[in-house]
Amino acid sequence: MNVLDLLESKGIEYIPKGADYVVKCLNPQHDDSSPSMRIDQVTGIFNCFSCEFKGNVFTHFGEKPNALQMKREFLKRKIHNVMSQSIGLPMPKGYVPYQGNWRGISPTTYKKFEAFTCEAPNDDGSRNVFTSRIVFPIRDGVGDISVFVGRHTGDGTPKYLNQPAGAKLPLYPQVTPLKSTIMLVEGIYDMLNLQDKGMTNVMCCFGVKNVTEDKLSILQMKGVDRIDIFLDNDEAGQKGAEHIMELCDNLGLQHRRIRFGSKEIDPGALTEKQIQSLKTKLYS
Repeated sequence: MNVLDLLESKGIEYIPKGADYVVKCLNPQHDDSSPSMRIDQVTGIFNCFSCEFKGNVFTHFGEKPNALQMKREFLKRKIHNVMSQSIGLPMPKGYVPYQGNWRGISPTTYKKFEAFTCEAPNDDGSRNVFTSRIVFPIRDGVGDISVFVGRHTGDGTPKYLNQPAGAKLPLYPQVTPLKSTIMLVEGIYDMLNLQDKGMTNVMCCFGVKNVTEDKLSILQMKGVDRIDIFLDNDEAGQKGAEHIMELCDNLGLQHRRIRFGSKEIDPGALTEKQIQSLKTKLYS
């Protein structure tokens, strides 16, 4: 039961106002002819600004809130706030769309994910941080660029460079509409290789530590009901898979751990034949 369900079950008239419902005061000693009580639409916490009667609508009526529903409502509010404040990054000066096939990824796929290079020096003549990198603009849920991820094409360090440094990375790409089953891999080139060769329900997490209940809950709210976890088939990868499975269990989200072959497997190195075989095995 959520706040709205409770108010309606008790026959309480309400007016939605921002993040609250405005109702007549629930204090039986207060004759509230002009509604002066606000009830938080998610938590049920109420406060009358006339008589200062305070409490929680669930405990007031002896009802138990739905913890999962409450968490989802908090997430919806959080998403709304982020979307309303979102200011995207511009593409860097001097960027050029990438048209090659580095690591066997087709130019079509690179174009789909807006890959570019940027070799031009900065305005002050200093070296561009994206030199010798293939760069991907990572877009958030409303399509704004939140961070750039650049992969060095040689032996330069770091292998991956995020700009701005410290920016939060979403699960990527933010596909709309989402399929009911999402395959989650670790790195961007794992995702690109699978997408390039026909596995279109793949998202990458930019590292297992970047997977949170909040991010999985957002997928769940968008219609995803199962996560296929496909990480490297080594000890670190399988420990990461177990961590994600625990998060899924906490949310009641179905999951499968995908293992392919008996050796240590990098999803980013699978051939087209291997990927088609895996696709047939999982989704046919």
